Amino acid sequence: MITGGSGNLGKALKRVFPEALSPTRREMDIRNQTMVDHYVATRRPSVIIHAAALTGVRPCEEDKENAWQTNVVGTENLVNAILLTCAPVKLVYVSTACIFAGDRGNYAEHDLPYPKNYYAFTKYIGETVARTTPISLVVRTNFVGRDPWPYPCAFSDRWGTYLFADEVALGIREVLEAALIGTVHIVGSERLSVLDLARMTKADVEPLSMAEYVGPPLTRDMSLDTVRWKRYSIGSGRGHAPPPTVEPASIGDGESRLEAPTQA
Repeated sequence: MITGGSGNLGKALKRVFPEALSPTRREMDIRNQTMVDHYVATRRPSVIIHAAALTGVRPCEEDKENAWQTNVVGTENLVNAILLTCAPVKLVYVSTACIFAGDRGNYAEHDLPYPKNYYAFTKYIGETVARTTPISLVVRTNFVGRDPWPYPCAFSDRWGTYLFADEVALGIREVLEAALIGTVHIVGSERLSVLDLARMTKADVEPLSMAEYVGPPLTRDMSLDTVRWKRYSIGSGRGHAPPPTVEPASIGDGESRLEAPTQA
């Protein structure tokens, strides 16, 4: 089952898992415990990929109640529904690189989170909630769709190991096939600026400096590393050879969309 099926990642996941359930908000609003309980109990999925979230930094700051209800309570509702089934349901929680402070970048699965804004805070709390299920996998990543960059400018001094949403969806399929649990980073092999990323789909995007930005605190360096999985080449859909890995159990306690000027 896939939540958040109308977003960039959700749409890509539905293409990768064409047989998966993907309830609309009318069918299952994740903020409504009764609806979530009923849907999960009657459909009985064996895996739930939880990609639904309120992801914009600014919208989360401006409407904290909606952010909390969507990103935290929605995850709690899924966990409660899973526990009620008394069945071995695996919960895959899609998280974000923004849970880290962003002062140095190249964060691996074992590094300490330090959210800088309310969006990142709710996603980190959501991770903690997701881990209360018996079988869980937290996937941290940062991605965009393949549509042309929708803004005239992008940060030249904000960084990440970005992928396109369809590449993240393929990565999620691969980590599911590998039966990973705990926490894993699905990352690009290159540290790119947001401007570099934007110009991959729209050549005439103009540079914007973080010094020009006014708004909620942003994570300057969102780049991720991984000690558990392979890295992917953005635009190719192919992963690099995996680095040496640790056992899945040892990391167990260890969407995101980009916006201008508050790319998350």
